[in-house]
Amino acid sequence: MNNDFTQNLPIVQRIYGFYKTFHSYLGKFPKSEKYTLGQTIESNTLKMLEEILLVGNSSIDPSLKKDKLILASSKLDLIKLLIRLSYDIKAIDQKGYIALEEMLQEIGKMLGGWIRSIKV
Repeated sequence: MNNDFTQNLPIVQRIYGFYKTFHSYLGKFPKSEKYTLGQTIESNTLKMLEEILLVGNSSIDPSLKKDKLILASSKLDLIKLLIRLSYDIKAIDQKGYIALEEMLQEIGKMLGGWIRSIKV
């Protein structure tokens, strides 16, 4: 995934990478969790990506941009919680949990910096 748009938004590359990594772990989820917890994580990751793309791809009002980024941040918080839950119920192993959590932390730092940079 290398095009001009994503190079201008490194956070998109990070979310894309997180999704790919999570998707590889999803295949190992117990069947009972794959279509509930796993699908919820996937869905919220894609929603977060959608919000980021909307903000990065348009010249919308700064207050609306900030609102969209805060919404993306709330999706990120939910994903973090669900990844922790996945680990706690043994749907993912410790190695997977650490790898995914590190990716989410990096995304969170980037998102937080972007939110703080918007003056409304």
